[in-house]
Amino acid sequence: VQLQASGGGLVQAGGSLRLSCAASGLIVSTVGMGWFRQAPGKEREFVAAIRRSGGSTYYADVVKGRFTISRDDFKNTVYLQMNSLKPEDTAVYYCARGRALMATMADLREYPYWGQGTLVTVSS
Repeated sequence: VQLQASGGGLVQAGGSLRLSCAASGLIVSTVGMGWFRQAPGKEREFVAAIRRSGGSTYYADVVKGRFTISRDDFKNTVYLQMNSLKPEDTAVYYCARGRALMATMADLREYPYWGQGTLVTVSS
């Protein structure tokens, strides 16, 4: 299983970025997929997730209404569209593949496979 995250960069507050997570060795529509982030000196935290069945989506309260997780089954890629970015969104963003059966989408312990991360920096 390989997860290749990309799309990070430097953006001004209020701007937008779209992160991509290209998967190999798995079919993203058959597993839960999530995005997490880790800011310097802080613990890794949940951002968004999409279920395998039905594609229900989940968001952390701090990004709800600004971020959108989606999936392109043809490209086997998961996206995180980030709008209205704030300086506090600055972090390394990771995509992750969930277990076959997931009790919760927001717990990082439910994700055994992780990509390498992509850095998002939001300037004020």
